[in-house]
Amino acid sequence: MFSDTLSILAILCLNIVISEWLCQKPFFRHVGTGLMVIILTAIVANLGIIPASTPATPLYDGIFAYIAPLSIFLMLLNVNLSSLKKAGKPMLTMFLIGSFATMIGALVAMWLVSGKSQIGEMFYAIGGMYTGTYIGGSINFNAVALHYGVSQQGSLFSAATVADNIITALWVIATLALPQILNKKFPRKALMEVTEETQAETHHYTSDIESVRPFDLAFLIAISLVGIRLSTWLSSQIPQVPTILWLTTIALILAQIPAVNRLKGHKLLGLLGVYLFLAVIGAYCDVPALLKDGALAIVLLVLVTILVAVHGLIIYGLGALFKQDWDIVSIASQANVGGSASAMALSRSLNRTDLTLPGILVGALGNATGTYWGILIAEILRNSGWF
Repeated sequence: MFSDTLSILAILCLNIVISEWLCQKPFFRHVGTGLMVIILTAIVANLGIIPASTPATPLYDGIFAYIAPLSIFLMLLNVNLSSLKKAGKPMLTMFLIGSFATMIGALVAMWLVSGKSQIGEMFYAIGGMYTGTYIGGSINFNAVALHYGVSQQGSLFSAATVADNIITALWVIATLALPQILNKKFPRKALMEVTEETQAETHHYTSDIESVRPFDLAFLIAISLVGIRLSTWLSSQIPQVPTILWLTTIALILAQIPAVNRLKGHKLLGLLGVYLFLAVIGAYCDVPALLKDGALAIVLLVLVTILVAVHGLIIYGLGALFKQDWDIVSIASQANVGGSASAMALSRSLNRTDLTLPGILVGALGNATGTYWGILIAEILRNSGWF
């Protein structure tokens, strides 16, 4: 076993490299780098190559305490709320309906599966995590998990992640098929004009290539660390507001400053931090315990299925009532459940490049708000006797 900090960190980084490489291959492409990092590091930890949860290492605590909030902060610096007007009223309306539908779905699903008795004492946090991710994305899933300490319960977190990935993949298929079926019976397609400005902004949000200067990286890290320190201090002064919400709010305020939003490297650094965080989650995953407790995985799968089914019934039902373009309904729903990247992929699959930027923008709104709504639902679940 490698027990020194540098060796463990090197192995975690190597797992990220291998995961990125594997996910470029056809067979693993739909697994996603994040899930692959968890799986690969879980294997390495359970083979005894690096420490698992017992015995743990101070490196893991450091990643939870510093790298995870740092990555959340950096990823949120990309959310320019002033761009939302370019999403258009129909897309924005359907996205907000989808967000409301997700919250209703989380409460209904937790009630139907008797969450507290089936999942355990952390049932409310799981409900909040799924609410966060099905309004925003993995950033919000991780933020809520970090706040409630689920991130240090490797088996529970891993089971929750697997259920999330399975249903998200199935929902991509559903949102691709439904508009094609519905447009045949109730045709409502209305194409929007794609301008050069729209194409340029779409490229800005979708490009994975950044030219980064040391100035950008140093400034990003500096303001992020100050933001983390300030959020911790504010939480100590106003304990009713969780640290993660202060952190989210500070990042969103800074993201509206053009000089900050234009800095290069926040997506790159943020994503690397997220992958390191997920690697530690994998190390904390006790595979024998996860396999032994297969009932938990089934409960979580049923929970997420009900949640997404309720979301779908509400958003498509109200879309029908408002006589909305089915492609807009589907892309808005996918921006909720799968995030900006899934919304972008769906718009291209539906031949609706005019909806690519609107889908990305409402997905960014989900990243901005998902943690707030996730913690709200978690607190409702925790303080209510109905579940």
